[in-house]
Amino acid sequence: MKIVRSGSWRYDAAVDQSVDVVALDFDFWYEVGRADDALEPAEEPTPLGEGGALYYVRFGNAGRTDEPTWVDSAGYSNVADAVAFAQSRVPSPIRWD
Repeated sequence: MKIVRSGSWRYDAAVDQSVDVVALDFDFWYEVGRADDALEPAEEPTPLGEGGALYYVRFGNAGRTDEPTWVDSAGYSNVADAVAFAQSRVPSPIRWD
C-alpha cells in the first residue's frame, strides 16, 4: 500500500479530519469477498488502472501505513476519480498536501 495523496478537511468549522488516497495493486473488495467466500460465481476483480493499481479513499485510517488497513471507497482506476469521490463525501473543501 502506498499513500499517493493526503489532505484534511474541516468538520463543523472546528476540527480537522484527515483523508488520503492509497494505491493498492489488487482489488481490495474482491479480496475481502474471496476471503469471506462471498463472491458470485462469475465475479471478477476490477482491472487495475493507472500505474498498475486501484486507488481507494481512506477517512478512518488516513495516514496509517501499517497493514492491513480498511478503505472507505470503491477502487478507482485513477487518482483524480478517487480525489473527486473523497470531496463528494465531506461538507468542506479538502486541502490536499
